[in-house]
Amino acid sequence: MVIIMLNGGLSRLEQSLDKIKKAELNAAKYILEFPDKVIQMTVSELSEASHSSASAVIRLCKNLGFSGFQDLKIRIAGDLQNKQNNGHEYQEIHADSNIANIIETVSNNNSLSINETARILDPEKIEKAAEWLNKAKRIDFYGTGASQLVAQDAQTKFMRINKFCTAYADNHLQLTSAVTLTSDDVVVAISNSGETLQIVECVKAAKESGAKTIGLTRYGNNTLGQLVDINIEIISSESDVRSAATSSRIVQLNVIDILYVAVAGNQFDSSLNYLNRSLKAIKKSFRI
Repeated sequence: MVIIMLNGGLSRLEQSLDKIKKAELNAAKYILEFPDKVIQMTVSELSEASHSSASAVIRLCKNLGFSGFQDLKIRIAGDLQNKQNNGHEYQEIHADSNIANIIETVSNNNSLSINETARILDPEKIEKAAEWLNKAKRIDFYGTGASQLVAQDAQTKFMRINKFCTAYADNHLQLTSAVTLTSDDVVVAISNSGETLQIVECVKAAKESGAKTIGLTRYGNNTLGQLVDINIEIISSESDVRSAATSSRIVQLNVIDILYVAVAGNQFDSSLNYLNRSLKAIKKSFRI
């Protein structure tokens, strides 16, 4: 028997902190500072301790996607239990960090980001997105900067199972492609912030063309997430230095892998055939 521990409460709060309304901010900050106390509190006790109103606490829970305060407390308890079990938390790299510290810190942060995201991924969204990708006549992957690398990785994977797809690096080509899509096509737009102007404009153009749209953004309200038909949210911790969007890129790649395997598994025999053919062709080219 497998016991599933619900969690992700603290992660959602942390990711959404800069966008939480002012009336709810005191409660949010109190929860993050004293999570062990909060799981023992009632709404009225939390509102009093955080100098918030009870209605603000309820709105905070709803705006973060929880069914209510009890749901939030259960997930915070899961977060605390998970932290106790694995003994790890997000860490920053400092000026005096040695190579051993860097190896441990970067690996730990990437692992935690993947695991935190896995806990909040909605299986129904993933299933629907995979269904659209499976049936699509054409797939456009949009991204800029580090997210463009993820888009290119996605193109490489889906091409190997005979999916017609593009991952143009040039924004003008992305827009040109977007306006030529049809209702039989699907867009996957990748932006950790969800506010990348070029990607938002491409998605708007794709929607006007009738294409289905899938977003891959950080958790919380953002322009891209509200614009697309399906938004797949991730959780990542970036260093203050934010060297090349490390954690977010790793998590984005992991979600692309999940979608790829879901699509390939849905058409297992043909996917295996195409994978074997592409592998054979690549091996042959290396022998020349």
